[in-house]
Amino acid sequence: MTLQQKQAAFIDRYSVIPDPQERLAALISRKSALAPLDDSERIDAALVRGCVSRVWLTGTLENGRCRYRVDADSPMVKGLVAALCELYDGATPEEIISMEPEIFETLGIANNLTPTRLNGLASVRRVIRDFAQTA
Repeated sequence: MTLQQKQAAFIDRYSVIPDPQERLAALISRKSALAPLDDSERIDAALVRGCVSRVWLTGTLENGRCRYRVDADSPMVKGLVAALCELYDGATPEEIISMEPEIFETLGIANNLTPTRLNGLASVRRVIRDFAQTA
């Protein structure tokens, strides 16, 4: 599945929920498919700068595909950044660099987030892209 197809499937899965607030709640309350970070991985080097909440993000390259793991100290932020990382997890560096996420805007979730949270998501996206560029 390409990254574009993965994003379309993600949007399709949540667009059946009619209310954007309910979509946001469903997104936050779901269980992340990503493996959790160990306490030993929650280090300053993994902190995402630009987030008000503490967000730790790690990336690895496996068989030419980027793998991401993330954690946050806020449940809401954790749900949002996990969705973003899940979107890009398993994609090639080229796909990650070339495709911007549309999930939050398309689902109407971005309208329900504060500018601070949107800036934090942009910071997470930047870290994901930066890792892909160096991979």
